[in-house]
Amino acid sequence: MRPLPVRIQVTAVFAVAMAVVLAATGIFLYARLDGRLGAALDRDLRLRAQDLSSLVQQPGGSLAATGATLVERGESYAQLLDTRGHVLDATRPLGRVSLLTAEQLGQARRGAIFINLRAIPGLDEPSRVLATSVSRSSGTFVLVVGATTQDNAVTLAGLRNELFVVGPVALLLASIIGYALAGLGLRPVESMRRRASEISAERPGERLPVPATGDEIERLGETLNAMLDRLESALARERAFVADAGHELRTPLALLRGELELALHHAESPAELEEAVRLSIAEVDRLAQLADALLLIARSEGGGLPLHVEKLDANALATSVVNRFAWRAQEAGKLLSVGPLATEIRFRGDRLRLEQALGNLVENALRHGAGDVRLVATTTGDTVELHCLDCGTGFPREFLDRAFDRFARSPQARGGSGSGLGLAIVQVIANAHGGLARATNRPEGGADVWLELPCDPAEEAAG
Repeated sequence: MRPLPVRIQVTAVFAVAMAVVLAATGIFLYARLDGRLGAALDRDLRLRAQDLSSLVQQPGGSLAATGATLVERGESYAQLLDTRGHVLDATRPLGRVSLLTAEQLGQARRGAIFINLRAIPGLDEPSRVLATSVSRSSGTFVLVVGATTQDNAVTLAGLRNELFVVGPVALLLASIIGYALAGLGLRPVESMRRRASEISAERPGERLPVPATGDEIERLGETLNAMLDRLESALARERAFVADAGHELRTPLALLRGELELALHHAESPAELEEAVRLSIAEVDRLAQLADALLLIARSEGGGLPLHVEKLDANALATSVVNRFAWRAQEAGKLLSVGPLATEIRFRGDRLRLEQALGNLVENALRHGAGDVRLVATTTGDTVELHCLDCGTGFPREFLDRAFDRFARSPQARGGSGSGLGLAIVQVIANAHGGLARATNRPEGGADVWLELPCDPAEEAAG
């Protein structure tokens, strides 16, 4: 079943709400009028009871002799009862049958009461009576003053009929107005929908029209445009990533093809063939490392880099990386060491990934830095910092802001064999741990690249 348009849904909800409001208003007015009419009738009965009480207390006063000034025939009536319920006097057309039961008669002797009667002799209409005690020279009696409620019923019926006519008409008019207002309110949304259907990746820079209304529609348009900005930036980064990856893959593939063709067509001795195979293996290793780096970055963006988190010792982690790169430092004629630690630093992280990140920092320092290389771990509040320090000129100032970008290489490193993904992978691993990767130049010379990782102070103290 196809869902209804939002405009119809809004109008339907508005109509239901209006129906509830109109019904509640009608019930309130009906109840209010019913209460007012009942109160007016009770007040009229009290006034008539006072007049008739004065009449029956006078010698020779008779209810049957009252005229229209006191009683309206067919609508109002009165009875005078003794303590045993016998009718002593009554207005026409009442007979000699008591209007009160024995229980009601006893209550009336103790105080005035109001009673609703369905019918009385001579009047086939519901009525309301006031029964109150009256003192005469011959004793205490009960005066019953009543009036029919037919006028009140007619008035309430008229109001009810008017509400049944006016209510649906008001509801229909309100629904029409609600439908028009819903269309007017949704017009900017429809405008944004039409523009959104025309936006595509082939035409970057297009945005949704945002009405200057200062309401939720304007904020929605601004939010969607901000989302389009992020998507366009992400698409541009992905396109640049694919282009850079293709460029980086093309160079080792071309070299590998050249070496294989040389070995196939121009190798004149086993030594030349062996050298070609050795160079081809080096290029294959370079391709494998580049593929691993690209796969790592792709996995980090596809839902987070999976980590095997465990308790780590910063000193042991740095020592492991130093031992792994000791031969590289020896070949480069540099000293690779672990800086002194004031206290034992423990934190939680993925050992293999952090060793990979520190290994990339050490490899960059050995390849592009100068002088000795040192790994240092420090703590600042609830943060663990793993630094890689070298000597030399450090990073070019204009390169620092994009040192961790993919395929970013300083001018001095463009002629080397690096792919420009080493620091990007460091940042990916730091982000996966909920931390950051930073780089700066040391005042005394050289570069300082480090990872900032979250650390629970209680965990560090326990270590």
